[in-house]
Amino acid sequence: MSLTREAVLDVLKGVANPMGGGDIVSAGMVRALTVEGASIRFVLEIDPARAARMEPARAEAEARLRALPGVKAVSVVMTAHSAPAAPPDLKLGAKPKPQGPVKVPGVDRIIAIASGKGGVGKSTVAANLAVALAAEGKRVGLLDADVYGPSQPRMLGVSGRPASPDGKTILPLRNHGVTLMSLGLMTREDEAVVWRGPMLMGALQQMLFQVQWGALDILLVDLPPGTGDVQMTLCQKAEVAGAIIVSTPQDVALLDARKGIDMFAKMGTPILGLIENMAVHVCSQCGHEEHIFGHGGVRAEAQKLGAPLLAEIPLHLDIRVAADGGAPVVVSKPNTPQARAFRDLAKRLIGDGIA
Repeated sequence: MSLTREAVLDVLKGVANPMGGGDIVSAGMVRALTVEGASIRFVLEIDPARAARMEPARAEAEARLRALPGVKAVSVVMTAHSAPAAPPDLKLGAKPKPQGPVKVPGVDRIIAIASGKGGVGKSTVAANLAVALAAEGKRVGLLDADVYGPSQPRMLGVSGRPASPDGKTILPLRNHGVTLMSLGLMTREDEAVVWRGPMLMGALQQMLFQVQWGALDILLVDLPPGTGDVQMTLCQKAEVAGAIIVSTPQDVALLDARKGIDMFAKMGTPILGLIENMAVHVCSQCGHEEHIFGHGGVRAEAQKLGAPLLAEIPLHLDIRVAADGGAPVVVSKPNTPQARAFRDLAKRLIGDGIA
């Protein structure tokens, strides 16, 4: 008899809410429940101040589900809402308590890889840059924070679920010299992440602070496109050395890139430079260069900002094929011009003291 969502919920209704009153299902704590074959996954959404009190309930829920006939895997992740803001102190001379960003243990510096809009190749750039930095001898981590479209597991050829030896810390996976954590490792490739802002923010904080990153020289964070909750949470909760903006040359992409740049400026995060992706297409038959999406737009924007243009990455079939195949072009075809573009980018970041 196959497992059903209703059967799982019936079992979870037997787990009491430690905060008092009813069970964890009726309290609305069970979110993103997925029942797939012999595997069960869900998020236990909690108040962060009561995480310790909720741990026994999480363990009980997991034990009850594992005891069901035919169940082979159970994953229960506690995701906390961001703490509500304190009411303002209207006393004259009152000073607010500082709640600034903190350093991720073991990580020397964090660099955000961002874009104003989707489809500009930001994740492809992030994957190849991570591998290129590792090839230059850097200890590199890659956090796939593009929660609605986590593509880094496919691009880096990583599969399997991260282990959690104590139910609190997460062990990341590794390939091509890069340590990786992604929400895509916790869900199926075709499974949508239907989460509201608080759940996204909680998941990001877990992937930052509950993952055993080890000692890293640099942690690249592949952000979702736009200017939303994930970008703001990263800048508010973690010490970020700066952001690199990826854009294609055309005006439509640059319009959105400017909004992303403005968002980082408002968050007090420096712009380390811009990357023009899909800058030029070179015909494989005749060698003719064609600027399909225009030319020079990102360079002009960088000059306007006073930020460096870090690289111009070509539009080439090998880059796409390598990413789909799980071995970025930097490792699959290291001697090609397109691979050298990423290697030169990595060397420049190291030479400039950014990485």
